[in-house]
Amino acid sequence: MKKLINFLNKLETAHIHYTLIKARDFSITVFICVPGQRWEVDFLYENGNDECSGVWVEKFLSNGEIQNESELDVLFRDFSD
Repeated sequence: MKKLINFLNKLETAHIHYTLIKARDFSITVFICVPGQRWEVDFLYENGNDECSGVWVEKFLSNGEIQNESELDVLFRDFSD
């Protein structure tokens, strides 16, 4: 857990907002939103121990285009069950 705590402390020192979520049995995800980007940083804790077995970083970048409300129809059309 030390690697995760050190990372969170660094984000707080830099005044970067984040949200934590446990989406899997073996990882904690840190969601970070900064202008034009969204980051997902997964800290993996496999084998039931407190030692971090890896860190995955995925970045989502905006192309800067702003859509209007009609784009919400695309969300529901393309991603509803």
